[in-house]
Amino acid sequence: MHPIISRISTAGLRLGSNFSKRSISVKTRPKVDIKLGQPTFETRPHIIPQPGNLTPGISALEYFNRRLKLAAQLPDNSLAIIIGNSVQYSSGAVFYDFQQNNDFYYLTGWLEPDSVMVLEKKGTGSRDEDVALHMLVPPNDPQREQWEGAKSGLEGAYEFFNADYVEDISKAPVYIRKLLSSTSNVFYDNQSNGGHLTSKSSTFKLFFNLGGTDSKNQTLNDVIMNCGKPVNPLKKLVALQRSVKSPAEIEVMYAAGQISSRAINKAMGQVATTAPFRTEKTLAKYLEYQFVKGGCDRQAYIPVVASGSNALGIHYTRNDDILYEDETVFVDAGGKLGGYCADISRTWPNSSNGFSEPQKDIYSAVLNTNKACIDLCDESQNCSLHDIHEFSVSTLKKELSNITGFQHVTAADVRQLYPHYIGHHLGLDLHDVPSVSRFDKLKEGNVITIEPGLYIPETDAWPKLFRGIGVRVEDDIAIGKTAGETINLTSGCVKEIAGIESLVSKGITTPGIDDEVVVLDI
Repeated sequence: MHPIISRISTAGLRLGSNFSKRSISVKTRPKVDIKLGQPTFETRPHIIPQPGNLTPGISALEYFNRRLKLAAQLPDNSLAIIIGNSVQYSSGAVFYDFQQNNDFYYLTGWLEPDSVMVLEKKGTGSRDEDVALHMLVPPNDPQREQWEGAKSGLEGAYEFFNADYVEDISKAPVYIRKLLSSTSNVFYDNQSNGGHLTSKSSTFKLFFNLGGTDSKNQTLNDVIMNCGKPVNPLKKLVALQRSVKSPAEIEVMYAAGQISSRAINKAMGQVATTAPFRTEKTLAKYLEYQFVKGGCDRQAYIPVVASGSNALGIHYTRNDDILYEDETVFVDAGGKLGGYCADISRTWPNSSNGFSEPQKDIYSAVLNTNKACIDLCDESQNCSLHDIHEFSVSTLKKELSNITGFQHVTAADVRQLYPHYIGHHLGLDLHDVPSVSRFDKLKEGNVITIEPGLYIPETDAWPKLFRGIGVRVEDDIAIGKTAGETINLTSGCVKEIAGIESLVSKGITTPGIDDEVVVLDI
């Protein structure tokens, strides 16, 4: 069982059963000569307070071991190549938050754009020195950094991210062509519809001119795909590795889940105040703020904040309606920490009087199914995600049959009222490693969501009092070998009816609940 995580603010906020306190002075900035393009222990010790960690909660040694584990799956004399992402622009000079290629990030911890990594396996692979990491990254450019801030550059890739070889990204085609000439096997995912490594920086060009008439407008993707060597897909190999989380990954995901849980609890408690939320958009922005204030880097995805029948849209993200007091509020939201996502769904009454009886009936059916499915989430049960989905259908059918007006519901009816799947893998991607089959048996270290739901259409086919009610109850579950080793990463998010009704009628009075987390301990 993984240890309980304490996440401490300067005020000593307690989240877990273990407690320690860090503090940091904000009166005077300490002198730090190192400048890098992303947080590290050396430059942002409040974000990464543990020496040896390269990203929040994950050590440089773990990244090294991930590369060795991948190399062990490759034949001798192989290259595994991943092209990182570039900054994307919404319009003109307006750019989106940068999102690194998650396979690249998983193997290196590198969060800067316009980069390429090559994992080279030489010889027999029986020794660490037979595996080398090549990183091709933008060099330091004082003029660019005056506008955009510090970058890590080649020296940072070598000194802090433990690359064995580094090179200027502008030399990528020539450098990689040389590596390709001396290898026997290439593992790379064809990006024929992209892979151009685009950037508005002068460092980077859409096309790399390799010289000569035959290769004038070749992209890096062309260089790799036309190398004359067998090119094998890489993503599935990395996905299988990513699907089993390490203890450190689970601790980071637990922290993200608990931060997100508390934010949603606070949103429920706002119903009881003199200033309840009146619009979906205000609630959506409140959640985003609370995720970050609580210690997450950002929200993990555009949330669903749906009042009343808006919840019948499974991925309703307009979030532009009024919150009416006689309806329920449905939220699907979560924060992101160190690249890892939380994913929580909760439904609560937007009234201090609590659930109406029809709302409570539907909610109870979904909640009981959620808990019964979680009981199947350990390796000893020998279940696949698909097995749990089929169990969720039969359980919802049984639960609905106890509600007046639904006594004769069929399995086909349930699939209409519950049109989505029971869950998905979770990790660096919200819907993590989709190439891993739903029919594979779950094993220790998998992290999945369990999210049954019911959405009663506004049609004559269903009892009038229940029409327009949409409910989903979703938790993030880290699979253990036994039930006692399985962890509900979102256990802190209230979901029992008594707990929800207490929050919406009495609010939250926990001391320190509104403190900002400054120093993040994982």
